[in-house]
Amino acid sequence: MAAPRQPPFCHVERGGAGAGREPPGAGPEGLEAVFPRELGLFADAFPEETRYGFCGHVLTIAQHHGARLGVAAPVWEAALTLCKYFEEQKLSFWGKTVIELGAGTGIVGILATLLGGDVTLTDLPLALKQIQENVRRNVPAEHLARARVCALTWGLNHEEFLRDYDFILGADIVYLKDTYPMLIRTLRHLCGPHSTIYLSSKMRQEHSTAVFYDGLLPEHFTSELAYRDETENINIYRVTSKQNS
Repeated sequence: MAAPRQPPFCHVERGGAGAGREPPGAGPEGLEAVFPRELGLFADAFPEETRYGFCGHVLTIAQHHGARLGVAAPVWEAALTLCKYFEEQKLSFWGKTVIELGAGTGIVGILATLLGGDVTLTDLPLALKQIQENVRRNVPAEHLARARVCALTWGLNHEEFLRDYDFILGADIVYLKDTYPMLIRTLRHLCGPHSTIYLSSKMRQEHSTAVFYDGLLPEHFTSELAYRDETENINIYRVTSKQNS
């Protein structure tokens, strides 16, 4: 099968060092208005390494907490819930094209790679080194070419990426109301008639998360609640194009 076209500014690991959400030309300070770093929460920079087990794989995930990465640094519970959902549903991504939005640590996209997917992990440029490190740690050398790490700014350079991915994944990326229209534009570009989107979110009232899922998303997509964790207040939505309705 021919290798899929790679969007620009992607890093493909080939057995060596290995790649987003920052607007072109914007320095770290320029992101504050749209993607705040919650400096109080990550005042001291420190690395952390944690091991997780899903689908028969043990993942070693580095998290570089600190002001620079902010909310991109940790493994959020919604990402673990999505990985657990893949395990419980025995999902296979074998031979499928997959893109993860707001990958952060990359744990979801890395698991999709290990489950056979041809995966593009995306986030702002400031998060790419952390994702690259985790890809190197967890994806065997013979499969590294199937894990591309790319900068993607929602609503700006999404058209540089393919259309009609088989799967589009996002974990805890619905938390800032100002970004919702940009996320919708990006999803509309990436999602074709055969795509399935899985979005896992902590349903934070203070971030108007329900406004996105109950109001904005249904205007453009068919959405259903696939799983709910009552204890953690996390929902997983299965979303498809309205062309499938």
